[in-house]
Amino acid sequence: MKKIILTFFSLLGLLIAVVALLLASGTVSLDGLRMAANVMFGVEGPSLEESAAHQNYELPPGFALQIFASDLPRARFMRFTPAGDLLVSRPHSGDIVLLRKDADGDGRHDGRESVLMDLNRPQGLDFYRGWLYVAERDKVGRINFSTGRAIGPYRTVLDNLTGDGNHWSKTLRVGPDELIYLTQGSTCNACIEKDPRRAAMMRFRPDGREAEIIATGLRNSVGFDWAPWDGGLYATDNGRDMLGDDFPVCELNLIEKGRFYGWPYFNDNNVPDPDMGDDPFADQRSPTAPVHGFAAHNAPLGISFIDTSGWPGDYQRVALVALHGSWNRSSADGYKVVSLHFTQNGIEQRDFLTGFHQDGRIFGRPVDVIQGPDKAIYISDDYAGAIYRVVVADESTTTSPTARPVGLSTNQRESAAPDWLQQADAERMAAAGEQLYAQHQCGRCHQEGENPVSLAGLSRRMGYTAVIDALQAPQAPMPLFPLSTLEQRQLAVYLLNHDQ
Repeated sequence: MKKIILTFFSLLGLLIAVVALLLASGTVSLDGLRMAANVMFGVEGPSLEESAAHQNYELPPGFALQIFASDLPRARFMRFTPAGDLLVSRPHSGDIVLLRKDADGDGRHDGRESVLMDLNRPQGLDFYRGWLYVAERDKVGRINFSTGRAIGPYRTVLDNLTGDGNHWSKTLRVGPDELIYLTQGSTCNACIEKDPRRAAMMRFRPDGREAEIIATGLRNSVGFDWAPWDGGLYATDNGRDMLGDDFPVCELNLIEKGRFYGWPYFNDNNVPDPDMGDDPFADQRSPTAPVHGFAAHNAPLGISFIDTSGWPGDYQRVALVALHGSWNRSSADGYKVVSLHFTQNGIEQRDFLTGFHQDGRIFGRPVDVIQGPDKAIYISDDYAGAIYRVVVADESTTTSPTARPVGLSTNQRESAAPDWLQQADAERMAAAGEQLYAQHQCGRCHQEGENPVSLAGLSRRMGYTAVIDALQAPQAPMPLFPLSTLEQRQLAVYLLNHDQ
């Protein structure tokens, strides 16, 4: 337990560095603090309205943006049902939400309902022969969805997955070979994993049998898809942190069975990691370099290969990728959707949907991008709580986007101290929190490194309930550890009263 708490507080100190990074970069604003809270605690940012997005978001000529949903906090991964409705996973809410297809043609969903609830941090989801598969933090389950609605019990098909550490979320897709593919991120920034299934991609039969690891050395491959022209499996991968603003690149890897993709011993174009030393298995394997590098810390997540028939402009052999945006960088970068063009000369990256980051303000953080049965592009945003719909512009649409950010959400901030604090010895609790904080050397991230840490402003954005909720249900890369209720409260009291 002591070792677990030590790891937790060390990583918590690292994540609190987000606030310092934003302040150091000049992003001294509520927007910067919102983004930090999103990275650290999964707190959503400002909500979205449809009337003024043209002030912020931009698309290439010939495309138009609609707001398919603006009322879906913490929306992450998406999949369309056979009936054309859109399912959206929300790990921090523990549910899968169904958005009914746009039957009246106004560009928005026609209603919502919860399909599955009380799940353990669900993220990846896909359909196979009438079954909906869901990747939770510690298992994969499925439910009959053959009629377009969930029928019967939800049952586990693969269990005993580890869900500790930084990147506990899991992504799931059904492959062309009718096997279930699953990625699990690393427990840490750079370390040796105890569970070989972490920082790897595996696959198994639809009933959970014959699970095997097919690729290793993938630090945090959140999104993957198959190229339709040759069946190649491509996966995004988030590069490690704390090595400077511009190193290493985040990666796009061509996944082939049995290959090792470098982490934690190599980064970028197979550059040895300064903290890990030599690969002890160098005589058995060699690292495979990425086929494309995204800018460092841009955090590529969802990827989809797109049917571009009927699209304007030069779009052949294209994948769209959601860049969630940086946190471990002195100036923010990413926060957009890009198109990858697979040409004879290699992969060319272009901007597709931009404007989420302007003049130090963060309006949204794209997560997943998929193509619907209507051929429109759907993009989830866990910061604005929105689903965007991109269509080819015609007489019934406009090339000007239609959305705008609005003011600060207050649902995470209490107006008064909770009952348990009013009845407690606050000074003693703060002292206990400080002792734990010092004991586990969290100060390493507050005084050392290129970007010193600061807690400034945390209490202006977060309250006791929000901090404790975040400790119980953290957003990756913040780890999930079994802290007692008392420990959570002590930590909250210390952090929120020593952040000036």
